[in-house]
Amino acid sequence: MQTLRVRDAVTTRIQARRARRRLAREIAAYRTPAERLELDLILGRHTAEEIAQIDEILREQSASERSVLHHALAVDRL
Repeated sequence: MQTLRVRDAVTTRIQARRARRRLAREIAAYRTPAERLELDLILGRHTAEEIAQIDEILREQSASERSVLHHALAVDRL
C-alpha cells in the first residue's frame, strides 16, 4: 500500500513538472512587445492567485534574459 502512494506521488510530481515546462514554453512564445502586451491583458483578467505560476515563470524568464544580455555585453567589451 505504501509503495502505491509513493509511486502515485512521484507520478504526480513528474506530470506537474512536465505541465510547468510546457506552460513555460507557451509563455516564451510571447516574444514581441505586442505579444507581451496581449499576454498582460489576458493575465489582467485574473486574480493574482490564479496567475501566480505564470508570474513566477515570467520572472524566471526575465531574469534569464537579463543574464544572457549581461553576459553578451560583458563579452562584447573584451
